[in-house]
Amino acid sequence: MHILIVDDNPTNVIIIREILKREKYTNITTSSSAREMFGHLGINDEGVVNKPKINEIDLILLDMMMPEMDGIEACRIVQQYDELRDIPIIMVTAVGDSKKLAEALDAGAVDYVTKPINKVELLARIRLALRLKHEKDWHKERDQRIQDELKLASQVQHAVLSVPIQDLNIQIEALYKPSFELAGDLYAWYPLGEGRYGVILLDMMGHGISSSLFCMFIASVLKDTVTTYVEPEKVIQELNRRFNQLHIENQLVQYYFTAIYLVVDTKYKRVDYVNAGHPPGLFFHDDGQMTKLSTTTFPVGLFDRIDAESKSFTYEGDAHLVLYTDGLLEMVEGDQDVQLEFLINELKSSHHINTQQIEKVFFDEISSQERDDDKCLVWISLSEGADIG
Repeated sequence: MHILIVDDNPTNVIIIREILKREKYTNITTSSSAREMFGHLGINDEGVVNKPKINEIDLILLDMMMPEMDGIEACRIVQQYDELRDIPIIMVTAVGDSKKLAEALDAGAVDYVTKPINKVELLARIRLALRLKHEKDWHKERDQRIQDELKLASQVQHAVLSVPIQDLNIQIEALYKPSFELAGDLYAWYPLGEGRYGVILLDMMGHGISSSLFCMFIASVLKDTVTTYVEPEKVIQELNRRFNQLHIENQLVQYYFTAIYLVVDTKYKRVDYVNAGHPPGLFFHDDGQMTKLSTTTFPVGLFDRIDAESKSFTYEGDAHLVLYTDGLLEMVEGDQDVQLEFLINELKSSHHINTQQIEKVFFDEISSQERDDDKCLVWISLSEGADIG
């Protein structure tokens, strides 16, 4: 335990140091001024903290009245540095002015002792300050471990997302920005043979760890479900069955997810889909017409069984299809009709994705705006057979 004593009076320093040594506090450093204290804390003349010295001091006993710079001002300066503000500072003062003491506490001091030094009082306040620091350090270390684990979990979650496909007749890619470290949106696509592709985008209810865990469960069964059942209504019904197999007892929140799953047949130019409570997909035809892939059934997980009705349409020539989560719509002010109209106008101009423009409009954050929801967009470009790119 390393204690720093800051006092311009050598007698006071000797008294405090002897009290501490008798109580087995042997790692003691002394400073005669605030500027000397800054040197021990690693603050250089440019105001930059020398990181190797950050964790050397566990407690500061700081004299309130010193020449050049008093303890209150020195305390304020220390509090300006994130790396140093968790070091507890106990003010040592002969001043009985309650306003001054309040000012010291407001400046960042955790406690104070008065001169002449009372041994019992000093040691009690030191023990309390060190105990609080120990608890705070423990929480910081735990929070850091949690953050490290969340980052690893996020990397694992991103690893299950499908990589872009660029084939002769089809190109599929996604833009994705989670609202937190872990997310509740999931997209995937799988070649089904003979020019067919299964594509799904889902949005799990809620945010954070619980939603991401449900999302990872769905990801674990998704490939097997899509490649085995293939047809949209059967895939959605099987996902509903798998999701309900979790049987979480006494849950206060009903978890479910919206999803849109479709099979794109590039050989026969046909799209079959089921929309389970998801925002409508948008299919832009070569002739300028647009088909909305609107809701056909309930979200997945709300009921033990759902009747999923598959819908189909065909297309000719070049085309593109856009799937998205509601976080994208929430970037636009207004009701759902206004949001959807804005989205359509931004996405209809070209069958080829303009990644830079879409990111600028929908994904770049406004500095004062917090992200409340995950944002995801899946873009499918279709062509007559010329290589896309």
